[in-house]
Amino acid sequence: MYIHIGEDLNIRAKDIISILDKESANQSDLVEEFLNFHKERVINLSKNPFKSVIITYDKVYLSPIASGTLKKRSN
Repeated sequence: MYIHIGEDLNIRAKDIISILDKESANQSDLVEEFLNFHKERVINLSKNPFKSVIITYDKVYLSPIASGTLKKRSN
């Protein structure tokens, strides 16, 4: 099963490790450190501020789609 995460990009659901909402990502020092450490793997799909962070095995996506919407799409 594939999930549309924004900007005409679909990824396999089984490749997703975690989906974080914007507040969790902005308030956590660990998530900020993780994003800084993996900044060469971060792909920003959002032209505006991102709404969710999607972590996969090989990349980290900043998505314009809310985490709740992504959860609904995965069911």
